[in-house]
Amino acid sequence: MAILLAAAVSPDVVSQPAAAALAGHGEAAGAARDHWAFRPPELPRVPDVPGAWPRTDIDRFLLADLETAGLRPVADADRATLARRLFFDLLGLPPTPAEVDAFVADTSPDAIATLVDRLLARPAFGERWARHWLDVARYAESNGKEANFPYPHAWRYRDWVIDAFNADLPYDEFLRGQLAGDLLRHTGPSDQARKLVATGFLALGPKGLNDRDRRQFRMDLVDEQIDVVSQAMLGLTIACARCHDHAFDPVSQHDYYALAGIFLSTDTLYGTYPQQQNAHASTLIELDAEAGLPAGLAPLGPGDLERLGRRVRELDEAAAEVQRNAVAAARMGEDTARATAFLRARAARDRATSARADLDLFSSDGTPRTLLMGALDRPVPTDAAVLLRGELDQPDGTVPRGLVEVLCGPDEPRMIAEGSGRLDLAFWITSREHPLTARVFVNRVWLKLMGRGLVATPDNFGLMGEAPTHPELLDHLAIAFMDDGWSVKRLIRRIVLSRGYQLATTYDAACHAVDPDNRLRWRMDRRRLDAEVIRDAMLAVSGRLDPTPEPGSPVARLTEDRQGVFRLFGEIRSLRSDRRSIYLPIVRDQIPEFLTVFDFPDASLVSGTRDTTNVPSQALFLLNNPEVLDLAEAFAARIATADGTLPERMAAGFALAFGRRPSAAEAAAAARFCERFDGDDHRLLAAYCQALFASAEFRSLD
Repeated sequence: MAILLAAAVSPDVVSQPAAAALAGHGEAAGAARDHWAFRPPELPRVPDVPGAWPRTDIDRFLLADLETAGLRPVADADRATLARRLFFDLLGLPPTPAEVDAFVADTSPDAIATLVDRLLARPAFGERWARHWLDVARYAESNGKEANFPYPHAWRYRDWVIDAFNADLPYDEFLRGQLAGDLLRHTGPSDQARKLVATGFLALGPKGLNDRDRRQFRMDLVDEQIDVVSQAMLGLTIACARCHDHAFDPVSQHDYYALAGIFLSTDTLYGTYPQQQNAHASTLIELDAEAGLPAGLAPLGPGDLERLGRRVRELDEAAAEVQRNAVAAARMGEDTARATAFLRARAARDRATSARADLDLFSSDGTPRTLLMGALDRPVPTDAAVLLRGELDQPDGTVPRGLVEVLCGPDEPRMIAEGSGRLDLAFWITSREHPLTARVFVNRVWLKLMGRGLVATPDNFGLMGEAPTHPELLDHLAIAFMDDGWSVKRLIRRIVLSRGYQLATTYDAACHAVDPDNRLRWRMDRRRLDAEVIRDAMLAVSGRLDPTPEPGSPVARLTEDRQGVFRLFGEIRSLRSDRRSIYLPIVRDQIPEFLTVFDFPDASLVSGTRDTTNVPSQALFLLNNPEVLDLAEAFAARIATADGTLPERMAAGFALAFGRRPSAAEAAAAARFCERFDGDDHRLLAAYCQALFASAEFRSLD
């Protein structure tokens, strides 16, 4: 690989006990290279299968394994079902009845490809697929843990990810920006700004800001960064080697602390202001206005700016007065009085500090400053000490900054030549020769389109992860992905144009008897829609969806002296908005109820796959939640204006909700519903629309 690494280091850097352990582990790493995930992908021969069923090479791989097992794929999905599947998978939004009808009526040979290309070009594509990556990147707008402080500028990273997917930024560049965007060449202020925003990936994680031990905080921060990089990009749990050699994978403590040195040499800037429970305040990266980034805050007029400045001065004076009183109380008071005086003084300082933080968001003329979260190199790089059992007070020599042995070629240098090493790490991870990077991402895309990954453990390709169901297909897709310039859109297009993707969800007893889990892909799995997609679909069919992006984030506007931050977090949790769900504020431990009830993932963890539950609380939510009831009312008002009789208007609502016309039996059921309902037409339609929302078909994808 062509990366900037030093070929050798001084042999006396590592202590004798550590060196002995590493020698033994090196032999284990060599043996573990035989594990499929640690070998570079090899281009397999495409199976030569007879018959007209396969349309693409993907189909040939699938059919070859099916025939070996004595199975045949079920029939293709009908065109209306396929249209709905493509719209939801690519955009996260339902098609309109007119869009379904147009697709069904288009009998040209390239009708499916034309629709796919049109969907990939829509801005909604980036909003849908960015959310998949944000799950993996543990995106959130606060630090979480015991003391939860906002990240007012996290939204910039969210928007960068959306833009990257819409622009089809090559995946290798996508990863390099997040690891080392500050160190990459740029073409001007705007390009530099985007690359700096990308490094927010390293700053977004949960942090124990009230930990008083600065060394422990720093090592915990580094550990979290190693964990997200290794799981998200490599599908490995390298952070398990913090306290001892990895119990299952050939990753040693030496490997872990070689990576730790890279992140110890990185300055992580996340932008939280000093407070009693925040012992680790951080600055942000500021850019010139010519960078062209949106502000996210409205400018302050002269009057507002003066009022805010006056409030800062008043709070500073009040804090000084309380401090003087506290000193006097400490001289003569009892322990309880002194403690009370101290707490009052600290609270006064916190109020002054938070007000000053609000003022610091603006320039002297009231213009919002261009601030962002991210990472920069520290002036002097640092090598990490190997900590026995992960304990700070048990160092056992230092290791030079470097890479993971088992993932490097036999003659490949592992040590860092200069700087933090993030740039070396970025180019190493995105090398064509890396055994994991392309495979891991191809598997993530397959999982989101097919319902199950070729590797069922998308965040763990190690020895404790599951083996791929179709290893040759996985390598075929990984190599094709790289040959296509790491284009995400071309990868998605390749998969959805396969006949394997376009199968129906039909049950076949004979196939089920042999392969009940559908591991061989003899049909398409029925899938429950994600929480955001359910909400966005309700907004869309009710006519309330606002497709314009959210400017900034409500978290960035938590500027009411920040004293009510926890109360405001609670208000944000129940925030009503007509914009897409990706723009809802994601505050750790305060996720919007609409998302949590439908299995939104833990925003502190790498989540390559989501749990899917079917529990009573979901039904109760759909029956009683005020937002659901309001959207049902809007849906009813929309179909009430349609031409025709009441049954015809109800059929129009059915088509909006499900992408198809009701069958005769379903139309008869709707008629019986009308007969039993006691109320006027509007109330009837509202109840009917709510019933459509609550149905399994609305929340599912065939």
